Amino acid sequence: MASKKRSAVNAGKPPSQRQLRVGEELRHALADLFRRGDFYDPELSSFNITITEVRISPDLSNATVFFATLGGGQMEEASVALRRAAAFLRGQVARMVNLRHAPTLSFEGDTSFDYAHHIDTILHSPAVARDLSRVNGDDDHDDEDDDESWDDEEEDDESPDAEEDDLDREGDEDAAALDDEDKSGKGERRGS
Repeated sequence: MASKKRSAVNAGKPPSQRQLRVGEELRHALADLFRRGDFYDPELSSFNITITEVRISPDLSNATVFFATLGGGQMEEASVALRRAAAFLRGQVARMVNLRHAPTLSFEGDTSFDYAHHIDTILHSPAVARDLSRVNGDDDHDDEDDDESWDDEEEDDESPDAEEDDLDREGDEDAAALDDEDKSGKGERRGS
């Protein structure tokens, strides 16, 4: 019962530094094995397999190996061959990586490349490009309309300047009136 609680608590936590380090060591060891291709299984040696990631459990007893085949084809056949050779690969990894216990290996096809390609295809679709142009304010206008809008903006720029000049004149007149009041009001205030 306690192991269920512990696994539920660890499920939301990011992997520890040790898990990441051991996972990377396992990935390098498996990649080296597949690079050499020293397998007794002819079907497994016929695949070009890339190990993309290894996720290891907190107790380092189980490792999930994510793999991809060259070109992304034959993932199911490669998965079957890898599951068949899991015990052999575990023994080879135990000789290459210095661990107290070699983890049990389970293999899963890495679909992150397919997902990234799918997202890239969506982002480059004409519908998304049209929506992005609307968000950026690049609505479909003719060039002539754009020229007219520039003229309108220039006219608008002139009118605020004229208003500022009027305000400056009014401010100068108000300041002069206050100065006159101060000069005339000083004698009255002091005397009272």
